[in-house]
Amino acid sequence: MFLFSVLTIIGSLAYCGWVIASGQALTMDGLFMLLTALLVAAVFGLYLKFMIGREIEAQKAAGEPAKPAAPAKAKPAAPAATVTES
Repeated sequence: MFLFSVLTIIGSLAYCGWVIASGQALTMDGLFMLLTALLVAAVFGLYLKFMIGREIEAQKAAGEPAKPAAPAKAKPAAPAATVTES
């Protein structure tokens, strides 16, 4: 999936360059094709960003030794409520 995302981004950006170089970006259809290609590149770029970030988190978690569980601290007992009859 990583390589497909990279190829999609490269293809979208290459298409954007071709639309601009050929002058089609000056038409309404060309403008929407340009925006669509940029949107596709942005979506796959964000996907790659989160995929790489998730892998870095997994590498950090695998590299750290497991921390021992801290013993639970006992809460001090609340003073007993006294009931007085009047």
